[in-house]
Amino acid sequence: MLVAGVDVGSTTTKATLLDENKRIRARSLVDTGANVVRAAERAFREALRQAGLEEWDVNFTVGTGYGRYRVPFGDLQVTEISCHAKGACFLFPDTHTILDMGGQDTKAIRVSERAEVKDFAMNDKCAAGTGRFLVAAAQVLGLELEELGTVSAQAKKPLKITNVCTVFVEQEIVMHLARGCRVEDVLAGVHSAIAGRSIALLRRVGLEEEITFTGGVARNVGMVRALEERLKLKLNVSPESQHIGAIGAALFAWERAAHGEAGKQRNAVGPEAAAP
Repeated sequence: MLVAGVDVGSTTTKATLLDENKRIRARSLVDTGANVVRAAERAFREALRQAGLEEWDVNFTVGTGYGRYRVPFGDLQVTEISCHAKGACFLFPDTHTILDMGGQDTKAIRVSERAEVKDFAMNDKCAAGTGRFLVAAAQVLGLELEELGTVSAQAKKPLKITNVCTVFVEQEIVMHLARGCRVEDVLAGVHSAIAGRSIALLRRVGLEEEITFTGGVARNVGMVRALEERLKLKLNVSPESQHIGAIGAALFAWERAAHGEAGKQRNAVGPEAAAP
């Protein structure tokens, strides 16, 4: 038995293949871009290529993320909130609260002992406290996203960033730099500001240990550090953090396939999916 989860996010699209023992056979990540359908197809095809399989080898596929209804070969759609809950609790069984920080939104999710969603909150009306906030800071500071965590770790006197708006924070960063402030101190302040906003979101749903950090921003060690310092506890962070939504989707697919539900006849993945 082989199943797939495809998480179509605003910034990146992820696909994960699980076997009958719930082991990850392959996973992929591509930029979503403007064509959501194409992104889903490319991610799915790349995961299949890594596993040396064809699409008809997959028994069931679940789509998730904001573009979940645009996965033409999907058999079922499940919200990203449920999929992150499922994936986080699979990797960290004692999870009670989840912070999912993506490119355009941040979600706080509280789950039961059975990985069922009890409550959630999200900042979907503003990009403050999301990956987009960090992208804006990186552009002003002339850094690559991958550098942010390492650079912020060198801070001696983290600055207080007062703006939570992604647009106005750029102006504030420029102002600090003009005053001669160190880049690492500015960046540590940015991470701290995002952490504060995220923790407020967690408290809305009821902050309860253990807390698992999911989404692409979880790869940023500076963000992890800022959250842990303000929370005064360790977060669960997996090397698979960016893929947890797709893993959760694949686990939902596994449950359907294990109960004998067969996926519908899939449309062929379009030839344009193979294009870079």
